[in-house]
Amino acid sequence: MTTDDPRQPEPFDLHIPASALEDLERRLAHTRLPDPAPGEAWEHGTDVGWLADLVDYWRDGFDWRAQEAELNSFPQFRSEVRGIPLHFLHVPGQGPAPMPLLLSHGWPGSVFEFLDLIPRLTDPARFGGDPADAFTVVTPSLPGYGLSFRPGQPRLAVPEMADVFAELMTDVLGYRTFAAQGGDVGAHIVASLAVHHPERLTGLHLNFLIGLPGSVPAEEATEEERRYLEQHAEWRRQEGAYAQIQGTKPQTLAAALMDSPAGLAAWIGEKFHTWTDHGGDVFEAVDRDRMLANITLYWFTGAIASSFWPYRGQVQGIGPLSGGATVEVPTGYAAFPAEIRIPPRSLAARHFTDLRRWTQMDRGGHFAALEQPEALAREITEFFRDLR
Repeated sequence: MTTDDPRQPEPFDLHIPASALEDLERRLAHTRLPDPAPGEAWEHGTDVGWLADLVDYWRDGFDWRAQEAELNSFPQFRSEVRGIPLHFLHVPGQGPAPMPLLLSHGWPGSVFEFLDLIPRLTDPARFGGDPADAFTVVTPSLPGYGLSFRPGQPRLAVPEMADVFAELMTDVLGYRTFAAQGGDVGAHIVASLAVHHPERLTGLHLNFLIGLPGSVPAEEATEEERRYLEQHAEWRRQEGAYAQIQGTKPQTLAAALMDSPAGLAAWIGEKFHTWTDHGGDVFEAVDRDRMLANITLYWFTGAIASSFWPYRGQVQGIGPLSGGATVEVPTGYAAFPAEIRIPPRSLAARHFTDLRRWTQMDRGGHFAALEQPEALAREITEFFRDLR
């Protein structure tokens, strides 16, 4: 690769200007919250009292610079790939033959999700593991998310994001083959990699299974599968409105969230509360500062509108398993008990034809890397050990 290739990775450090921090503080100080709705807390969305406490802490207690410094302690780069200023962490493994591993986050996540997971994968000996299990980890900010965003750039659906990642891993970084792991939108992206670029993947690991509901004719479904499909349909009625609006009217919603940090915290914070494994306090499941780092990154980068675009593609029927596609690379799945949905293995096997590992995890929910980094690292390591 020549040095004038625009894809040549350039080292990157994040430093948000002090003026942006001051602007955020002013906006938080002038927050207007709605009156509490009747009924139980969280019954109708984000609890107003919880949000008021979070806004107060965000303004007076949260240390963005500490979170920024922790991110900057990892080697970061940017590369221009298909019109995207692609930001990624590229952390070398500490072992005799590290396996390259692409980690893909989802919505409303960011690379902050992985800061406790990455060291467990790149340097297993530090945590009592075997150096032979080490990975070299590449963790991009999704195209249109966070630090992989600039105004006016192309808006990409999931298969196009997968193409960007394939180019990053193979053409930019030089990995002929690599492993891939993801949850949420990240699971869609790595599954799309498996469909469209199977020759590049050593294997695929997921903590979220995608594209299954509605894909089996009722007369062919087992009783267990029918119950699951009914449960998922009910979930869509009760919980799925966020995806519908993000997929149909993204700009309308984005106008409000771009202008109000409290509104952004309510929209994202409710998902952390609903989708994590806790007994009533979300901060039992995820660290408050880490959650706020994630929300703050959305705020500073102004990337909330473009982060909705995978949902736009989903509404239009653009996804990794569109047209009846199947995933044929070796696949492992970690079923965290508080995940949004956990389909029967028989249903998953209709679409993932080489489903080699299915592990029921003890604790955790949708944000597995944040909630249970040690358990997720162990599961990823054990799945890929036989594929090295």
